[in-house]
Amino acid sequence: MSRGLHKYLLDRVEAPRLQLSSRFKGLTKMDGVFVVRVPQMRSTPIFCLLTLALASCATGPGFVATQPTTLKPLRLVLIGDSTVCNYTDADSAHRHGWGMHIQEYFKSDLTVSNLALSGRSTKTFIQQGHWDEALKEKPDIVLIQFGHNDSHAPTAPEATNAATDFRDYLRKYIDDTRAIGGVPILVTPMCRRTTTDALAPYADAMKAVAAEKHVALIDLHASSARLYQQLGPEATNELSSGDNTHFNAKGAEAMAKLVMDEFPVVAPQVKSYLIKPLSP
Repeated sequence: MSRGLHKYLLDRVEAPRLQLSSRFKGLTKMDGVFVVRVPQMRSTPIFCLLTLALASCATGPGFVATQPTTLKPLRLVLIGDSTVCNYTDADSAHRHGWGMHIQEYFKSDLTVSNLALSGRSTKTFIQQGHWDEALKEKPDIVLIQFGHNDSHAPTAPEATNAATDFRDYLRKYIDDTRAIGGVPILVTPMCRRTTTDALAPYADAMKAVAAEKHVALIDLHASSARLYQQLGPEATNELSSGDNTHFNAKGAEAMAKLVMDEFPVVAPQVKSYLIKPLSP
């Protein structure tokens, strides 16, 4: 378009706003942006001229053009134990894992696959082939929470040592996830609702491995301890499914909220998939 023609068209749109306002009754200014509601008109030369003029200066001050955003599908896999896993309808009347409540935070473009299983530790989840099945899903992100069953008595087949093989298994999860192009994120085990904290060594081990391997970490152990302290014993018991470890629906939703408070912070790539921004 020549400079003269461009100026001519701009003069027809920018200068006589009063005329436009009278011709197009829907010309209004909202938040500094001029919005034109054009009534149905025949395709006359004047209408075509105005359409061309509006299009030619649509990128100028006062006009905003929006483009639809297409999100790339993202697969999030959760692995862990009974505090994370799904439960059947019958079991759900009494017990929930926090992984059951993560999908509700995200648009359908992000798919949550909760592969956590009751009774598993970092060791048995691998030994029983569940980790291989998780990798077959080609996850973009893996949230990894273990510790509860790892902390059982040393003679138990699922038990691991927080200073040795527990860390080795965590390294394997991290390396295997990265080998398929995924992003591993460690989640420390939430506190048991007891006066002693047998899970602290496992939470500390996760932090050490996260620092060593330069992996993001969600400190659910610390945030759950703060929540229990804030609520007090009586209100904390209302989160329980009947023991000091597992959760009812209310408790699992509370744990999911703690996870989600940190997840978009340590993994900013998921922010655009949230249904709505998380409130503090």
